[in-house]
Amino acid sequence: MITNTNNLGSVPTPANVAPRPSKSHAELPQALAANDSLSTEHAARLHAALAKTPAIRPEVVERAAALATDPDYPSVAIMGKIGRLLAQSKDLSLQEN
Repeated sequence: MITNTNNLGSVPTPANVAPRPSKSHAELPQALAANDSLSTEHAARLHAALAKTPAIRPEVVERAAALATDPDYPSVAIMGKIGRLLAQSKDLSLQEN
């Protein structure tokens, strides 16, 4: 004899679940549109901040040059972490578009 190992209890099926009331397809876009809004205030502030930022920052270039000549940068620990992350990541080139 095969015993039932299903411990899910009562699982709802389409036959025993009461349908939820939903809006008609005609009402749905109007209901969504009532809650939608667009504010460009943040984008305008971002563009203004970007306009004030110089394209080349000498202090950043100096730091990059110092790190490029440092034989201990990046550290062995950091390289190990990066290697593990790369090994564990998905190969996105294998995915179909």
